[in-house]
Amino acid sequence: MVNRTGKIYGINGPVIYLKGNTGFAMSEMVYVGGERLVGEVIALDKDRTTIQVYEETSGLRPGETVEASGGPVSVLLAPGILDNIFDGIERPLEKISESGGAFITKGVSVDSLDEMKRWETHITVREGDYLHGGDIFAEVPETRAIVHKCMVPPDLEGTVVSVVPDGSYTITEPLLTLRTGSGEERGIPMAQRWPIRKARPVSQRFAASVPLVTGQRIIDTMFPIAKGGTAAIPGGFGTGKTMTQHQIAKWSDADIIIYIGCGERGNEMTQVLEEFGELTDPRTGNPLMDRTTLIANTSNMPVAAREASIYTGLTLAEYYRDMGYDVAIMADSTSRWAEALRELSGRLEEMPAEEGFPAYLASRLSAFYERAGMMHNLNGTDGSVSIIGAVSPQGGDFSEPVTQNTKRFVRCFWGLDKSLAYARHFPAIHWLSSYSEYLTDLAPWYQDNVSPKFIDYRNRLMALLNQESSLLEIVKLIGSDVLPDDQKLILEIARVIRLGFLQQNAFHKDDTCVSMEKQFLMMDTILYLYKQARALVTMGHPMSVLKSENIFERVIAIKYDVPNDRLEMFAQYRRDIDSFYQRVLEKNA
Repeated sequence: MVNRTGKIYGINGPVIYLKGNTGFAMSEMVYVGGERLVGEVIALDKDRTTIQVYEETSGLRPGETVEASGGPVSVLLAPGILDNIFDGIERPLEKISESGGAFITKGVSVDSLDEMKRWETHITVREGDYLHGGDIFAEVPETRAIVHKCMVPPDLEGTVVSVVPDGSYTITEPLLTLRTGSGEERGIPMAQRWPIRKARPVSQRFAASVPLVTGQRIIDTMFPIAKGGTAAIPGGFGTGKTMTQHQIAKWSDADIIIYIGCGERGNEMTQVLEEFGELTDPRTGNPLMDRTTLIANTSNMPVAAREASIYTGLTLAEYYRDMGYDVAIMADSTSRWAEALRELSGRLEEMPAEEGFPAYLASRLSAFYERAGMMHNLNGTDGSVSIIGAVSPQGGDFSEPVTQNTKRFVRCFWGLDKSLAYARHFPAIHWLSSYSEYLTDLAPWYQDNVSPKFIDYRNRLMALLNQESSLLEIVKLIGSDVLPDDQKLILEIARVIRLGFLQQNAFHKDDTCVSMEKQFLMMDTILYLYKQARALVTMGHPMSVLKSENIFERVIAIKYDVPNDRLEMFAQYRRDIDSFYQRVLEKNA
């Protein structure tokens, strides 16, 4: 039994100091004061121990006792995580509201997961089997969408001495007994604990090779992210960071979504809870919450817990990745997390770096994003953790430290543009300030699964958008009337690409999520229109005649007019473009 204690000597917001040698270990979890507030040791020297407290410290006094827990800050991993809402240190908000009302009371102590609930369990091992760390020994239908696979803790291995029969068990009841190499016998329940700041071990990391298909055209076609990849969504207030993450969470082909509301407004998290609770998963027909976990650490909750919430979400994601699932993390927003680091750093009187952020901001960001990846797990399955982090630069200034340091560690950058958002062009991802380094890695997948022409078509669209940007500089100076017809055509086709392809309506049943096949056929139609129109312009037909035919508006409307299950209709659009070509020829013959 751990009974190491210390006395509070000083209090500075969420940071408290203990005098003398307490015997506490670095990163150890502690219980502070009579209310047993949860804290973590963050600095040690022979005369002083520094602790950050994950709860409000008002009312705490010098002289109160701090008690060691004997282990680092950890989360409980077992069935019951999905379809649940936790705070930053894995306390279920529903249970807290039952005992303490709408606000989290100080020192509230509730179990992370329901230890009384019985789960129907199917045992997959037998007596005499030799199990290694990470091996699956039981399966539990956690929700209608996800089968939970109970695993041997990664640091344990041995021979199965006894197993229970299939039946219903709680997460703390031992399901099997293992005899380790030292001869010790250990009962293994469903539940295991894991430190949040330590990455779970894997067998091998794979290179990016499969895209995380989101159904959003500007992402899937222009700036794709791989499964196991990292992406940043930077943007000023009102540019649609949260809505973009909502769309990815709803429609991406990840098996499980971990949504971390880190320092966001309470009403925004409420919107997430209400929307996700009502949504139906398009793949299974079950509620979307059946494969979603929400970690809510709103802006009025203690900053130290905000800093921990990112790691709590990551650890839950890695646990499901170890079962062989593809997990996507939505971190909204890493800027608020960085602000929590800055506040704690200021309380600790550390030397500030740029804009007051701590000097270790870059290393903390890299440690966070590096835990993403497509992995070969210890049990032989393959799974992935993809991280999509929103960044909220003050005033939309992308040169500030959080955005600049994030750019160093992510391979996908979806820059949101204020002018696009104000023009109601959503997603407001600007095609000239965004990039994806995964495009080359994913090219073989697009060739094999969509079309050999896919990457070529995508590059041709980008080339047209770049040409439009250059021409618009000239138009600003001298107007569009003086441009030759071939350049006027580029401006018109770029408008078709922007409005008909890049702009997407999240509230339209056919446009909210678009298959890769439909995305390719839309590109094919736009480029075919450009080819035929360019041929007419080369023959000397003026753009005014081409625009009078209304074909450009018809192609823009494809996204609404062609249902997702009627892709054969694209053939009619080709015929319409051909008849447009003939009409212009005949009109000017």
